[in-house]
Amino acid sequence: MPAEPAPAMTGGDAPLPDALTDHWVDTRAPQAFRPYLKLARIERPIGWWLLLLPCWWAAGLAAIAAGRPYPDPWHILLFLIGAIVMRGAGCTFNDIIDRKLDAQVARTRGRPLPSGQVTAKAAALFMVGLSLVGLVVLLQFNRFTIWLGIASLAIVAIYPFMKRITNMPQFVLGLAFSWGGLLGWSAVFGRLDPPAYLIYAASVAWTVGYDTIYAMQDIEDDVIAGIKSSARYFGNHTREAVTLCFTLTLLLSGLAIWLVGGGAFAWAGFAAFAAHLGWQVMRIPGATAPEALRLFRSNQYAGLLLAAGLALDSISRALIG
Repeated sequence: MPAEPAPAMTGGDAPLPDALTDHWVDTRAPQAFRPYLKLARIERPIGWWLLLLPCWWAAGLAAIAAGRPYPDPWHILLFLIGAIVMRGAGCTFNDIIDRKLDAQVARTRGRPLPSGQVTAKAAALFMVGLSLVGLVVLLQFNRFTIWLGIASLAIVAIYPFMKRITNMPQFVLGLAFSWGGLLGWSAVFGRLDPPAYLIYAASVAWTVGYDTIYAMQDIEDDVIAGIKSSARYFGNHTREAVTLCFTLTLLLSGLAIWLVGGGAFAWAGFAAFAAHLGWQVMRIPGATAPEALRLFRSNQYAGLLLAAGLALDSISRALIG
């Protein structure tokens, strides 16, 4: 795996261990724009990757099921743009709601809102602007997919409050972050079928697993602030819980591949994905906060392995046929 960059510093001397150093946001973006770019987490691309990958998984499955030579490139691009802007809008909304809680957690107190770099009103206007861009992207799809995308906003709206009332806010995050597993399929067929539901459920389980690893960084501060998380809930059984989540991910995604008639490349991507998830589980015991962050970030590569396998499967069929 690639070496992990050192923690970045924002908001005075407040360390943000989940931010990248030497990113263009910190080195080349105009000073006035930087707090807004950080609200959207542009310097932390792992979030939009994890939002995007279920879209690409479903697009790959749909291409195989429809007998297409490759996933629709226009859809792939739209999902990329949509993931970046809607992840930014979601994070901004989350930060507005959580600004007082974030001030009590070492990893988050340097964010633009709790550190005073941006006002709540300015952040809200920024969120609306990003949401409008996301709407323009969504309107490029068929009517069924447009309404399906709008329906996801209900889950997005309630997620920031879940860490106050449930020990499993990661499950609600999974419901929101996995929505692309439905959209990637409906964008092709204009409806939902069993493979779409399966890849959606697989992504929900995957999200609970990787976000539990992510939450391992904040357990001590979460106890002080009264924030609930799956990492706190599972405690000493975190490894077993993540193993269960990843096992469900593989069972459900494997069934989706089988239903669409996936071939050798699809199963090769699945095997590589499974191996990566197994590697993560093996590293959980005794993981420090930096190691937990590294494991969490590595899910970008895990998800790309599966996406690549599905795309190559449809491409190989077209070349052979």
